[in-house]
Amino acid sequence: MVEQDTIKLLRECDAGVKMGVASIDEVLEYVKSEELKDYLTTCMDEHNKLNEELQQLLDKYSDEGKDPNPIAKGMSWMKTNMKLIVNESDHTIADLITDGCNMGVKSLNRYLNQYKAADEVSKDICKRLINLEEKLAIDIRKFL
Repeated sequence: MVEQDTIKLLRECDAGVKMGVASIDEVLEYVKSEELKDYLTTCMDEHNKLNEELQQLLDKYSDEGKDPNPIAKGMSWMKTNMKLIVNESDHTIADLITDGCNMGVKSLNRYLNQYKAADEVSKDICKRLINLEEKLAIDIRKFL
């Protein structure tokens, strides 16, 4: 049971990290403020570091991980592009990223509760990812 929950939690974290990186990467070219760009770039770098740890753990369990849900990713892409067409501003970007962070925090906490038997290393990675998302949402509030 521990190994099953551990792998499932790692997979969800893997999908979450990939979704976060893709979302930030999608908006970076539209950012005007250097401060906002720094927040986003720093967070993306931290996501990538966590991804390296995740991949090592998934390799240990001979698991390929998980890509984000294609429907969720497609909907996110559509929402982002539609909003940016209407209003290409740092405010819009901060709003989109904040929504994404909030959805990520909600999902990751649900998985953390769902896979209670996961090992502590995996739970720690999940909690660090949650903290990254929460911190970014707080840091970029001034751009809303």
